[in-house]
Amino acid sequence: MMMKSLYYSFILICGLVIVGCQPNEKAKDPAESITKEDLARRISKLASDEFEGRKPFTNGEIATINYIKEEFEKMGIKPGNGDSYFQEVPLVEIEATITEDMKISGGKDPLNLKFKEEFVALTRRVQDAIDIENSEMVFAGFGVVAPEYNWNDYEGLDVQGKTVVVLVNDPGFGTGDDDFFKGEAMTYYGRWTYKYEEAARQGAEAILIIHDTEPASYPWQVVEGGWTGANLYLKADDNNMSRCAAEGWISLAAAKKIFANAGYKDYDFTAEARKRDFKAFSLNQQMSLGLTNTINTSTSNNVVGLYEGGERADECIIYSAHWDHFGIGAPNAEGDSIYNGAVDNATGVANIIELAEAFTKLEQKTKRSVLFIAVTAEEQGLLGSAYYAANPIFPAEKTAANLNTDAIIPMGKVKDLTIIGYGQSELDDYAQAVAEQQGRYIIPDPNPGAGSFFRSDHFNFAKIGIPALYAKGGHDSEEKGKEWAEEQNANYRANDYHQPTDEFDPSWDLEGIVQDVQLFFEIGKKIANEDNFPKWKEGSEFKAIREKSLGD
Repeated sequence: MMMKSLYYSFILICGLVIVGCQPNEKAKDPAESITKEDLARRISKLASDEFEGRKPFTNGEIATINYIKEEFEKMGIKPGNGDSYFQEVPLVEIEATITEDMKISGGKDPLNLKFKEEFVALTRRVQDAIDIENSEMVFAGFGVVAPEYNWNDYEGLDVQGKTVVVLVNDPGFGTGDDDFFKGEAMTYYGRWTYKYEEAARQGAEAILIIHDTEPASYPWQVVEGGWTGANLYLKADDNNMSRCAAEGWISLAAAKKIFANAGYKDYDFTAEARKRDFKAFSLNQQMSLGLTNTINTSTSNNVVGLYEGGERADECIIYSAHWDHFGIGAPNAEGDSIYNGAVDNATGVANIIELAEAFTKLEQKTKRSVLFIAVTAEEQGLLGSAYYAANPIFPAEKTAANLNTDAIIPMGKVKDLTIIGYGQSELDDYAQAVAEQQGRYIIPDPNPGAGSFFRSDHFNFAKIGIPALYAKGGHDSEEKGKEWAEEQNANYRANDYHQPTDEFDPSWDLEGIVQDVQLFFEIGKKIANEDNFPKWKEGSEFKAIREKSLGD
């Protein structure tokens, strides 16, 4: 009997040893689940013609948001908005049709500016038609009111019912003086969104921004594509009647014609406007413009998935990426009309899905929850993230950080991690620690004048005080070096950015994107398990907002 008992004990011990030796999926490093094969599969799917360019309000939106939802469901990520994976975002789509070319009168000669070639214009006002007749044109420099820089382009200026003409970017750009605004680094005052908002606050009837490729950081064709056709806006209670009746751009050549027509043929408006004693002045000409609107009011959707934390599940970190692009437009020279948006931003959406999957493979729950948000209507002015910021699922004071991914150009393994808005928050330090473990180094945005910190969804989280990180590799290829990497970036900006040619290529080397996703995973995992919140650094314009929300 004893021998039999010993025999069964021996069998039991062997069984336990064998079971203990079986591979435990959750015991593996979850970051290993982030692979180039999975990324390729997800990017190619999201960038396929099946998704019709992922434009809100279209069949492409339905296909896109359901795909993201189904991916979350399959891996066990819970609905992030109560019992729903969707957060409805009320939007209005307005397609403005120019009834005639822009007419400029009152100067030496009457001018007719050609639509698309010399100007673009639209309206956010939810009304059937806009009719601007003989609106006085005023040059308001950079269109900036910035008390902290002792700068006011509208000082002593009455623009009620007038058309303000302003420059792109802010006065510091191109001066080489880091103490003048922020030098080459664009402030929020340099963004077109700010300029439109300020002109409306000043009571202007219309605003026209002078386009210039270098300070804008994108060519005229980007303006032409983004400010024509149907555009989406958040729908305000006043039907957006507080906005200017028309918001638009004019080309640099058209601006020079207008100034010459006013007697300022050789006037260097950029140099003059950045002088501290600059005073706005009338161009002694009047602008007339007519628009008719096709209006569609509906809702789009943010897609929200939740990895529920443990002891502090009421706090969270947020991973974000925008799912939208430009849909179907007019055919290009090759006959392609679908804006597939493979780089911008199928890469980002694939990233947050990969991140979600990695968190589900953790052996132990993180202390804080993790929210994965694929936001809508980024291309129309960061609308989905703006709506979330105004209607948060987790309050700002319960949100530790936002990690945002947008448009990673695939170029294989990279040595750098470029932080957009470097110096803003302690998240830089988190990123640097993980980057060094990967054998990479940190660089600030090499093109700070482009204002990229204000051009992706992390900005709306920053605006309500949440420390936000927008970082990606792509300026120093491990195999081919910096020069080659810069060629890839320049080629994308010139030929594929916001164009139908932004398509998935099976030959892409996605190892660099794997590096970025794994880095974001390690940063998020650390923050989700900490007791403290990351902080904004001294000098950040968002520090006071955060301290107020936290009661510090």
